[in-house]
Amino acid sequence: MAEAKVYGRNHTLSFYFTLSIAKPPRRVVRFPNGLSFDSPKPPPHRVLAMVVKRSPKRLKYSAPRFPKEDGLLYVEADPSGADSWKLDPVIQLLKEGAVGVIPTDTLYAIVCHLKSHAAIERLRRIKNIEPSKPLSILCHSLRDIDIYTTGFPCGDGQGHTNIFRAVKHCLPGPYTFILNGSKELPKQCVRYGTTSAKYAPRKNVGVRIPDDAICQEILEKMDAPLISTSVKWPKDNEWMVDPVVIADIYGPEGLDFVVDGGVRVADPSTVVDMTVVPPRVIRQGKGPKLYWMVAEDDNESALHAEDLIPSAT
Repeated sequence: MAEAKVYGRNHTLSFYFTLSIAKPPRRVVRFPNGLSFDSPKPPPHRVLAMVVKRSPKRLKYSAPRFPKEDGLLYVEADPSGADSWKLDPVIQLLKEGAVGVIPTDTLYAIVCHLKSHAAIERLRRIKNIEPSKPLSILCHSLRDIDIYTTGFPCGDGQGHTNIFRAVKHCLPGPYTFILNGSKELPKQCVRYGTTSAKYAPRKNVGVRIPDDAICQEILEKMDAPLISTSVKWPKDNEWMVDPVVIADIYGPEGLDFVVDGGVRVADPSTVVDMTVVPPRVIRQGKGPKLYWMVAEDDNESALHAEDLIPSAT
């Protein structure tokens, strides 16, 4: 017999109940010498419960609507950004140091957080980018460009165009602008020198503000730009435009996620070197050449682009 009480605001209710513990069925065991004893009868079936240890990070962000294979988070998102809620796990993973693939307004890009040194090193390993090569960054706004670069050249009243005003008319858009990096830019983003020189004195970085709803939704919720490099076939110098194929090829290399925004057209951004006057187009891509830009010779341009910013999307 046991007593239980329920307490209310103005009264207390007591009631009594009896606990009954069912005893397991017993059986009699007899031995040849005549001795016998009772023993509990085993249940007809025995069920073994096994606990599988999983990574807390993977478990936390797994959900039925995000199919995962081999630890890779694969998110199918509407290119219009209508289902941007699907991107929340991706954004959280990026903030924790993940490396993954997202769409831009030109190609797919392998990205990671700009301030995560470990993630940048892993991105270089996955893409097989030499330490001597600079990386580009995806920015949400001109404010990000002002923080991590020395900015765009301004007009001097002697016939040179105010580039900042001109640039505002083509961003967001399919352009990669090469600018001088500021002190806020991590050293891992710019080209390395030798072990004795450490870093080259001139720090160039390619900056982009993509005109893509999925990409902008991710960038808007980040606390810093994303390091970015274009996705190419590992052995061929050709763009990869199908996210399913990208997941198959680069997933085993260590990607944490892939955001599927549909198959893209193999048309990269136009790369413009803003460190020279006038600004020089070193790779003609999706963005048209504007009146304040000059073009290089095709052969020289290709070599120059690869040397300055080989990772531009």
